[in-house]
Amino acid sequence: MSSLALLRAVFSREFRAYFATPLAFVFIVIFLFAMGAFTFYVGNFYDNEQADLTVFFGYHPWLYLFLLPALAMRLWAEETRSGTMELLMTLPLPQWVSVAGKFFAAWAFAGLALALTFPIWVTVNYLGDPDNGVILASYAGSFLMAGAYLAIGAAVSSATSNPVIAFIVAVVICFLFTITGAPLVLNLFQAWAPLAVVQAVSSFSVLSHFAAITRGVIDLRDVFYFLSLIGLFLGANMLILDLRKGG
Repeated sequence: MSSLALLRAVFSREFRAYFATPLAFVFIVIFLFAMGAFTFYVGNFYDNEQADLTVFFGYHPWLYLFLLPALAMRLWAEETRSGTMELLMTLPLPQWVSVAGKFFAAWAFAGLALALTFPIWVTVNYLGDPDNGVILASYAGSFLMAGAYLAIGAAVSSATSNPVIAFIVAVVICFLFTITGAPLVLNLFQAWAPLAVVQAVSSFSVLSHFAAITRGVIDLRDVFYFLSLIGLFLGANMLILDLRKGG
């Protein structure tokens, strides 16, 4: 069997596993409820009197900060805790296939949850005449950002057998990648650091790259940033598994 066929098999198995328990439905309900609540109530959508989804996408980084590490925390930690990690390691399966299959299944599931927010998009079009190109670009950016957070969560999950520890550490790492682009942090650096340093700090931020995409222009540099972050942490995931296997 080819590597791609094996990858499809792992992906299919992992994706179906989300729906074998109530976990998938609980996550999707919480995700949709949080997105709706933050958009229409916390974000005062109707008071803004603007037919766009700026408020909706503005909360994505902060909601993902907790929801996606919760989704990723069991990817590998549960395998270790249940004792199936050793069996997985002995299967005639390239390690990258296992890593990629689990990651893409989680990313596809997150993408499904994101796609289910389409009634909010429909509502905005009903209320006004938004720039749907900007909204579509923002959805693409949100999906890429979700992949980055999940890759971080997967790498952390592979390093521990405790899903709770995996969740906490992943949240901290994701927070660091997010907060570096927040105005509070950038203003702190601007008070004493040269512009080049401020720009360098901002370039590491998920927030800065996502905000650039939500303006409606998909710059290849922003896409490359998210894909690089995904590749970096999936590589770390494989390295951690290699170390554990060797140990």
